[in-house]
Amino acid sequence: MDKLKKIKTLLADIGMPAAQQTDLCALTILALANLREIGGFSSATNNWLRIHDIITFINNNYAVNYAENSRETIRKQAIHHFRTAALLEDNGKPTNSPNYKYRLTEEFLKVIKETRKSTDDNSDNEALKSFKRNHETLINTYTSKKAINKMPVRINEKDYTFSPGSHNQLQKAVLEEFAPRFAPGSECLYVGDTTHKDMVKNEAKLKSLGFNLNIHDKLPDIILYREDKDWIYFIEAMDSVGPMSPERVIDIKKMTSGIKSGKIFVTAFLSFAKFKRFSEKLAWENEVWIADMPEHMIHLNGDNFMGPR
Repeated sequence: MDKLKKIKTLLADIGMPAAQQTDLCALTILALANLREIGGFSSATNNWLRIHDIITFINNNYAVNYAENSRETIRKQAIHHFRTAALLEDNGKPTNSPNYKYRLTEEFLKVIKETRKSTDDNSDNEALKSFKRNHETLINTYTSKKAINKMPVRINEKDYTFSPGSHNQLQKAVLEEFAPRFAPGSECLYVGDTTHKDMVKNEAKLKSLGFNLNIHDKLPDIILYREDKDWIYFIEAMDSVGPMSPERVIDIKKMTSGIKSGKIFVTAFLSFAKFKRFSEKLAWENEVWIADMPEHMIHLNGDNFMGPR
């Protein structure tokens, strides 16, 4: 195996995410180890290098041509993650200093030195085994951080988790604060997550109510159904785009023309300031709910305080 492929295999074995197993990332390691195409891994060193030095080494030794404006790409895609995974360290200078440099950690340098160019795997690399015993893989580290940041949410008496973000924070508020107050006893028939579009989707119930399930991309953020009144709540969680505008209401009415249940259109906002910002875009004869003041509703010129139109 050539050195580039061997380093990519090593990065995979050490538990780096797929995004840190690219040619650019492997070439960065080779530059930091001062390893050219010819020669063995045992000659690796860990001298201090600037990112400019890394780019120069790669261009001079590996038949590629990274421009100077690639520095930020290398920093974000390789350096930052390698430092988190204890593959390299910096010299502690201010980040804007021209003398800000990086080098391989002594521990990871030993891993590279014990790498064998002639083998297809790294099963005989004792330094690698020791490194993996002493360090959490970056894949596990990132997965744990994502799990910690997820937001628990109770939907239809079951526990789920939303990905972090203001849009999902608002959806959580709708389900846990709006629904018990203004749609008591309702069932959530549909809600998506930013990373899991159909987190809850009761296809059987939606179909029985008359929904066309082929128009998935046009569904609002949340659909609630209150069986005792036969009301369907179409709710948009308004974070940056997508309020219940006149055009949006018309679209939903058209695609649900076969549904006989009462239809209620709601736009939810996290704050009153966000509501004011988008208030002119909202359709009349609809409802507004603001998470900051969950006990109240704003009814846009309707003759009923709450009910299907």
